[in-house]
Parts: sequence; C-alpha cells; structure tokens
Amino acid sequence: SMPFDGKRMIIGGFTPFIDLNTTGKTGYIDGSLVPVLAANKQAYLAVAAKQAAVIKEHGAIRVVEAWGDDVPDGEITDYRGAVKATGDEVVVYAWVEWPSKQVRDDAWKKVIADPRMYADTMPYDNQRRVHGGFAPILDA
Repeated sequence: SMPFDGKRMIIGGFTPFIDLNTTGKTGYIDGSLVPVLAANKQAYLAVAAKQAAVIKEHGAIRVVEAWGDDVPDGEITDYRGAVKATGDEVVVYAWVEWPSKQVRDDAWKKVIADPRMYADTMPYDNQRRVHGGFAPILDA
C-alpha cells in the first residue's frame, strides 16, 4: 500500500516554455500553478521571461515555466480544480530552484521590492495562483 492517499494524487503533463537553467545543486524549491487563458500564452510568456530574469539575478539557480498539455481531470482533485481554471484556461506549472532556503528567503525580499516585477500587467488572475515553498527530500 502507498504511504499516502493516492486518490488525491494530482498527475499531469506540462511542456516547458521557459527553462533558465544554471548548474548547481537545488536546496529549496518554490512551486506555483496559475490559470492562463489559452489566448494569452504569448503575453504570459513575455511577462514570465522578464520576471524569470529578475528572479535569477537575485540568486535563483533555475526558473521553469511549463504550459499544461496533458492535464487530465481527476476524480477527487486535479490541477484545474486547484486554480479554478475555466474551460478556456490552461494551467501553467512553474518552479524556481534555489541553492538554499536562506538564499531564497533573502532573494524574495529583493524580488518583491524590484519595480521590474510590476512593469507589466499579468495576463492571468493572480488571486487563483497556488504557491508554496518545498524542501527537497529526493533529488535523483
């Protein structure tokens, strides 16, 4: 038997469309899900690319934005339900890898204060963003 409730596991496929990779061991990860209108893919990509550069400048070792292309509906829960995505929205799965939680904590203060993060209107409903920080327990 699984050591968790497998009925609530969320599985999906996402095609990366931003992957600013730098070599380095990941010590902490920020992950988020956002619902984006399919018609706004290029607008989202443009804003996300600018913001990814700012995040990297402040210490991230990797930033990935991935467009949902195999995101099935679940029986109990799913990615679309997590962000209350509508029929014309696609779920974007994004993550930022940091060398440590301390670097991440210090960097986010600078990122949030950086005016470049607010130079563009975000082409999605930020109130439905799901976001969290994660300490790696396996990096194979």
